[in-house]
Amino acid sequence: MSQSPDNLAGESSQASAYRYLMEVEARFLDAAVSRLIPADELGPGALEAGATYFIDQQLAGSWGTHGRNYRMGPWQEGTPQQGFQSPLTPQEIYRAAVREINIYCTKQYDKNFSFLKPEQQDEILHALESDNIELPSVSAKLFFGLLWRNTQEGFLSDPIYGGNRDKIGWKLIGFPGVAAFNYTEYMEKDKYNVPYRVEPVSILDIVQNRVRVDAQGYPKHVMLDQRDKK
Repeated sequence: MSQSPDNLAGESSQASAYRYLMEVEARFLDAAVSRLIPADELGPGALEAGATYFIDQQLAGSWGTHGRNYRMGPWQEGTPQQGFQSPLTPQEIYRAAVREINIYCTKQYDKNFSFLKPEQQDEILHALESDNIELPSVSAKLFFGLLWRNTQEGFLSDPIYGGNRDKIGWKLIGFPGVAAFNYTEYMEKDKYNVPYRVEPVSILDIVQNRVRVDAQGYPKHVMLDQRDKK
């Protein structure tokens, strides 16, 4: 996302109060993101990575209100190449969609989405993705696309934005984070096609002086095999 962080809260404080989401909305998102990127034998999922908190922080800022977007219309059906096409802001889409999906779930199962069985939640999410649920205020497919994209961002973005807690997503895929200046030196030592296994470094780590940096401000990566020997 293009929005800058509004604060530099540490990863340990990511469980702090939400800025936009209401409790029922946070419960919905906790349940949804845990099904979209679930915890499994490979490691924690989007819920554990703080994706709900990440989404809340984005909704509370200028991205959530479309503060930098032209909003005067006309509103017509666009092509995929034209990007986001809706008169509603992300704040409005989330608020309306969560409310209306919970109403739908209550009619179908007599429970809100967050209280459904995992297989029922998957059924609802698949129906939203395929636009097989008609919501009064917003396209189900539009909402699902936004939710899925935001969940991925909350799982893989730099922790400075509120998600990817403890760099869960980066550790899963082996992403080193902020590039180190000596990376090219490592590659020149006959180590092509060899995994570059380092402790990931985030922007937040650098801002909060949790990693060593060189004279140019590049982080000094710690190789995982070196760390394991300590």
